[in-house]
Amino acid sequence: MSDDHSFETLAIHAGNTADPLTGAVVPPIYQVSTYKQDGVGGLRGGYEYSRSANPTRTALEENLAALEGGSVGLAFASGLAAEDCLLRTLLSPGDHVVIPNDAYGGTFRLFAKVVSRWGVTFSVADSSDPAAVRAALTPKTKVIWVETPSNPLLGISDIQALAGVARAAGVRLVVDNTFASPYLQQPLALGADVVVHSTTKYMGGHSDVVGGALIVNDTALGEELTYHQNAMGAVAGPFDAWLVLRGIKTLAVRMDRHSENATRVADMLTRHPRVTQVLYPGLPEHPGHETAAKQMKAFGGMVSFRVEGGEEAAVEVCNRAKLFTLGESLGGVESLIEHPGRMTHASVVGSALEVPGDLVRLSVGIESGDDLLADLKQMLG
Repeated sequence: MSDDHSFETLAIHAGNTADPLTGAVVPPIYQVSTYKQDGVGGLRGGYEYSRSANPTRTALEENLAALEGGSVGLAFASGLAAEDCLLRTLLSPGDHVVIPNDAYGGTFRLFAKVVSRWGVTFSVADSSDPAAVRAALTPKTKVIWVETPSNPLLGISDIQALAGVARAAGVRLVVDNTFASPYLQQPLALGADVVVHSTTKYMGGHSDVVGGALIVNDTALGEELTYHQNAMGAVAGPFDAWLVLRGIKTLAVRMDRHSENATRVADMLTRHPRVTQVLYPGLPEHPGHETAAKQMKAFGGMVSFRVEGGEEAAVEVCNRAKLFTLGESLGGVESLIEHPGRMTHASVVGSALEVPGDLVRLSVGIESGDDLLADLKQMLG
């Protein structure tokens, strides 16, 4: 399908060709492990074994590439599986990576507890400051890793500026685009080399699937990643690929509603006497607001805030939730609340990435905004 179409059209149609056998408008779930070959070495349609390729996964991968403006998209069993494949493709023992000082706890754990045992080192820098990232580079640096917006502090990094830093140093820029989704932000168009997603989140959108993705615009790098995806094997299963593909069809309309509700929530929280700080890039006072407005279509559905009374008060706010569901993950149609310090980011306690104990993170869903505000008000008292 032509990439000249609008995002909304690509989300529904890219990769979603009608089934040639029946004319089904939704790609079938090819729940199959192997394929009958047309003679020895004669693959039918390029398929031989579903770790290497599966038609349902192919449909999703074509869709992902189209939405991010890339040439190659790859679907994985989880976001961390995608990250692991990427790191083992790009890095060798002795290499160095610059990671942000507010990265997702699982990403930090991957670097600190897994990749480091392979002889890869990393430094932490404030990725909202290109000069700080530049200062963290070493002769062994191969990758600059960025999340924007970041998890859970909603930090904003200037992708275009960091792409300039990466190009000047001859290193790759990797952008985790999970919080924004390709509807709100296009990192490849801004100069990134690789886009990472946890498709569990906004791409799937319904809290019913776990998955990950990599998208690149470099054909040679895409071939390397495809080789490692097959060699390492942590691929998306056909039903999971089908669920993500289904979720993507409504991504645009969902992100509009997520952003609308999150803006209302952030505005209310800024005026609540028990809230000491609201972290949302849509607020004019957010330090990254101008950058976010420049590189994002809207500001997304994630809001974090800090409450007076410290960690125990923050935990109590979470425990009082009624409409918001206390749970990890994010990006589903239902609203979630969590305490990062004790939940998603427990792995960074004691590190340079430790999050404040009084922090609460919201994944604002697409329910009635009035109902969400009412629940937050009763939580805060």
